[in-house]
Amino acid sequence: MSRRLSGRTRRKYRIRRKLSGTSERPRLSVFRSARHIYAQVIDDTQARTLASASTLSPDLRTAVGEDSKIEAAKKVGTLVAKICQEKKIDKVVFDRNGYLYHGRIKALADAARSGGLKF
Repeated sequence: MSRRLSGRTRRKYRIRRKLSGTSERPRLSVFRSARHIYAQVIDDTQARTLASASTLSPDLRTAVGEDSKIEAAKKVGTLVAKICQEKKIDKVVFDRNGYLYHGRIKALADAARSGGLKF
């Protein structure tokens, strides 16, 4: 018996079939909830998270406070890019995780690019 998957989950699986993070180009995965946004840089060959940032990170938790969700996503993108630069990661593969590339996802990606990540 087959189960019915949501549209985002089907898009997510379709995207993940084609892209994978390596140690040279790890995967920048984004998860968006109603209130928060999370970003992880993952090396899929070793199944390890190399860097992560979210609106719940201690560095951002107080800074995000009254900001709009898009402004918070920009700050998360900047923070994850800064953490990656410290760990000598400059090239990543962007995994939008089935979400459409607009709004908060686009804001995070643009901020990560301006922070020095190449994808």
